[in-house]
Amino acid sequence: MPDISVLVEAGKATAAAPLGPALGPLGVNIGLIVAQINEKTKSFSGMKIPVKISIDSKKNFEISVGSPPTSALIKKEAGLETGAANPKQPVGNISMEQVVKVAKMKIDSSGSVKLKSVAREVVGVCDSMGITIEEKKAREIQKEIKEGKFDSILE
Repeated sequence: MPDISVLVEAGKATAAAPLGPALGPLGVNIGLIVAQINEKTKSFSGMKIPVKISIDSKKNFEISVGSPPTSALIKKEAGLETGAANPKQPVGNISMEQVVKVAKMKIDSSGSVKLKSVAREVVGVCDSMGITIEEKKAREIQKEIKEGKFDSILE
């Protein structure tokens, strides 16, 4: 049986599209799957979360929940609906502590094992979204991270 990969709103999955039409033909208990997805994603409330449903030939299923996109985590921290249309015009600001919080959420799905490296990735995403860190542009923060200014919270 196939694996189904969908993007759902955390804690608010329903039997409607995209889940229902994908699961219906497989003859599985859609209500049970939806309930488990909502339980597993509720802590990411307000975000779109990647979910993968693996179904075997006996209609047993396993749900794995991915990490929300870095941009979604940043928007939540900044209290924004969207990033900037033009990244050169800042639309929000987050603290370095918020960068670290997002980096800790993303470290398992990142290619890096060092919090400092993941934090630098988060800062890069902030830059492309028009979000400053500590009221400074991303380039300045990247330089400060490299120089060790934030080592106390990045170790």
